Amino acid sequence: MRVLVCVKRVPDFSGEVLLRDDAQAADARFVGYTLSNHDLCAVETAVQLAAATGGEATVLTVGEAESVEQLRTALGVGCTAATLVEADPVALGPADVAREIAAVVRDHEAAAAAYDLVLLGNDAADSGDFQVGIRLAHELGRPVVTGIKTVAVDGDALRLEGDGPEGRETFRVPAPAVVTVLEGGVEPRYPTITGRMKAKKVPVEMRAAAGAATGSGRLRLTLPAVAGSSATVLGEGPEAAGAVVDLFEQLGVTR
Repeated sequence: MRVLVCVKRVPDFSGEVLLRDDAQAADARFVGYTLSNHDLCAVETAVQLAAATGGEATVLTVGEAESVEQLRTALGVGCTAATLVEADPVALGPADVAREIAAVVRDHEAAAAAYDLVLLGNDAADSGDFQVGIRLAHELGRPVVTGIKTVAVDGDALRLEGDGPEGRETFRVPAPAVVTVLEGGVEPRYPTITGRMKAKKVPVEMRAAAGAATGSGRLRLTLPAVAGSSATVLGEGPEAAGAVVDLFEQLGVTR
């Protein structure tokens, strides 16, 4: 099985999230970059499928030149080839990204390197876009399932499992297909020193964007309001015992 896994370079926020002055993207000037948990799980799924079927896993990203760093992360854990489509990620909308990925898939297919499966993280950690996987499937004319936790080969089809509103859901779809992955189904591995050294030697296919960006139509990103907190002093020492008992009764705590 030949698998293409698509990832995105996103800010590595561990604390407060900041927006750029134009509110069109997250401000990453003071933090590093990484792959989202969804993307890491998509990479792990791709590597496992390739290993189980004697196939190959290729990693792709659409973004700035520095995104090679994230491609090397995927190469360091088992992907064997990488493609970078150079473009300004802020200027691109979901339809633009889907178009660029589809162009790569078609070009590789014309070179006798067709993909049985295209995997993506379920959504973008920085902009919240959920549309790329569905738009890509429409571009390629392939079936798509979103929000999947695990992927397995089932004969000439794919067995997909995820969590639905009524519990666990299972899908069986023909290949080639497009699938978006949620974190939690697999445990992503991280590059070892040996893996990182090998990844540096893998050539990265560099491509220019296939078309002009139409944009997302986004007006602005907004941050959710910070939830406030409060504390009530019940008293000090033995005098607070009565208030504590009253609080327990309010909470329904019984001995």
